[in-house]
Amino acid sequence: MSFWRPRTIRLQLTLGLLLIKVLSILLFVGLLIHQQRYDVLKRAQRRLEYQTNSLAIQVRQAIQQDRPILALNAIDIVISSRSMNWVKVTDPSGNTLFSQPASLAGQRLTAEEQEQFKKLQGDSLVSYTIPNEKYGHLYAGMRPVYVAGIPRAYIWIYTNTTLEQEELAGLLRITAIFAFIWISATLALSWMLAQSITRPLADLLQGTRAVIHSPELLTDFPLSITSYNEIADLTRAFNLMVAAIEEQRAGLRDTLSLLDSMLAHAPIGFAFLDRRCRFVRVNGFFAEMMGDSTTRFIGRTVGEMLPASCAQTLEKAVEAVFLDGQPVVDMELSMQEESVLGPGTNRKGKHWSWLTRIYPVRTRAQEVSWVGVIAMDTSERKRSEEVLRRTEKLAAAGKLAASIAHEINNPLEAVTNLLYLLRGHTALDPVANQYAMLAEHEVRRVSEITQQTLRFYRQNSQASLTDVCELMDSVLNLHRGHQLALNIEIRKEYSPPAELFCYSGEIRQVFANLVGNALDSMQAGGVLWLRIRRAHNWQDGTPGIRIVVADTGTGMMPEVREHIFDAFFTTKEVTGTGLGLWVSNEIILKHQGHVQVRSRVADIDKKSGSVFALFFPDMVDERSHENTATVAANKPLNTGNVSI
Repeated sequence: MSFWRPRTIRLQLTLGLLLIKVLSILLFVGLLIHQQRYDVLKRAQRRLEYQTNSLAIQVRQAIQQDRPILALNAIDIVISSRSMNWVKVTDPSGNTLFSQPASLAGQRLTAEEQEQFKKLQGDSLVSYTIPNEKYGHLYAGMRPVYVAGIPRAYIWIYTNTTLEQEELAGLLRITAIFAFIWISATLALSWMLAQSITRPLADLLQGTRAVIHSPELLTDFPLSITSYNEIADLTRAFNLMVAAIEEQRAGLRDTLSLLDSMLAHAPIGFAFLDRRCRFVRVNGFFAEMMGDSTTRFIGRTVGEMLPASCAQTLEKAVEAVFLDGQPVVDMELSMQEESVLGPGTNRKGKHWSWLTRIYPVRTRAQEVSWVGVIAMDTSERKRSEEVLRRTEKLAAAGKLAASIAHEINNPLEAVTNLLYLLRGHTALDPVANQYAMLAEHEVRRVSEITQQTLRFYRQNSQASLTDVCELMDSVLNLHRGHQLALNIEIRKEYSPPAELFCYSGEIRQVFANLVGNALDSMQAGGVLWLRIRRAHNWQDGTPGIRIVVADTGTGMMPEVREHIFDAFFTTKEVTGTGLGLWVSNEIILKHQGHVQVRSRVADIDKKSGSVFALFFPDMVDERSHENTATVAANKPLNTGNVSI
């Protein structure tokens, strides 16, 4: 039935009015036919009665005057009517006296006609109907003719309803024409009414579809009002609703923009997961902690984006939150970042540590739709704690070494004096005297080493004019044992004078870090070049001292070279703290210097090595050192002072 149901107001209104008109016309035609049939019967009976009475008078006169011609003339007049079929006059015995048509003469009365005698009541008319093939049925009437109170004849008249049927047919034709005009006018009226109703409704429908399909483009609003009825009120209400929606959407967009900005720039990682542990949304900090883009996380599972051990722990926690709806607080996740340095490097992946809070996100009452993850990166804190422990150990070891060096220094002086006295003893033969000289030389070396150790521990509190060449030699003496063990050749190119106004202890620490790293990179032996000379800054021509430390070690990959001055970055695994070059860079910045680094790994010609070129400007007094130290403490690393 729904297939045949009209789906537009225009069609519904048209069909509804058409159905009402058709039903009313059918009802009118039915009532008209019924009434006309009743009227036809009444008129036929009245005509039959009139004609029968008129013929009875003529027949009575013809019998009284014995003039049959009068009866025949009267019958001819009656039979001339189109509604008459035949007329006959019989005597009481049923013999036909007169008839029209003449073929009825000599016929006896039928059984049905004989039955009518039983209905006679005086000289009144007896009417009845008989079936007929042509007309369906005929109306018949029988009346006696009395002469002197005695029935002398009976008049039989048979009539049809041709005239009445023609009149009814004409009336039906007029009714059909009226119905056609009425239905046409109804259709035109319904079409105009439907137009006035459906046109604003069509505008409303188009506006609704525009809101659904393009909620951000509402250029066609407000809708125009073309009527003055309830549809106009509906259009006004719709315009107000769209304006309210647009205002709410603008507020929602602002709120979402604020939330997106907070999520994107928050220093904490945010992620949202569904029941399949797939990422629904992550912020930039979370993706940055993983070293990936936010778009790669969407739709991927935890197991696809995180290492297996970390993913299993997080998945179990997420499933528990979905199951019981209770948050998981302060859960620590640890994972090992894969190495990004490429093949041929010995550096292992960096260790990451997160402190997470996993909580349910409910969109409907008592139903957990998503799970949120708040992750705070504690890797740097963990590494700082570890480095702090190592630094404390190194500081303790340094204090112990300085204490031991101080304690050793006094006995060494006594031994040195005794050896000097022993050498001057006349009882010694030349061989014993030579041994005493060798012993004095070695003791002097031990004393020199203890003095260097004390210098590293006891930093100067004020800047002073220092010979850079002597500082470099003191560092070389400290690493001489390591150098000889690795069979490393040292080539020095000093161009005195090379005096610099600086903190000698800090510059010595820079040289120690650079020389120590160079020796560590040449485990299979090699050459260490040290060059110190007067020079000028190639950028602004400032005079100063340039120090070059070059080695023929393994070199550094570009990925390593970009991070060597970052805090806690190390390639020495357990033995390194990642602070040596970072501290050296801070010292260089403090002295208004800069450093350039070049390095290459072994390629086709099997040549490799690294070069560190330092430049320190002249004529820097103590006050400018203090100002520079303050500025350097507030500057980011490697800003205009380090080039790689």
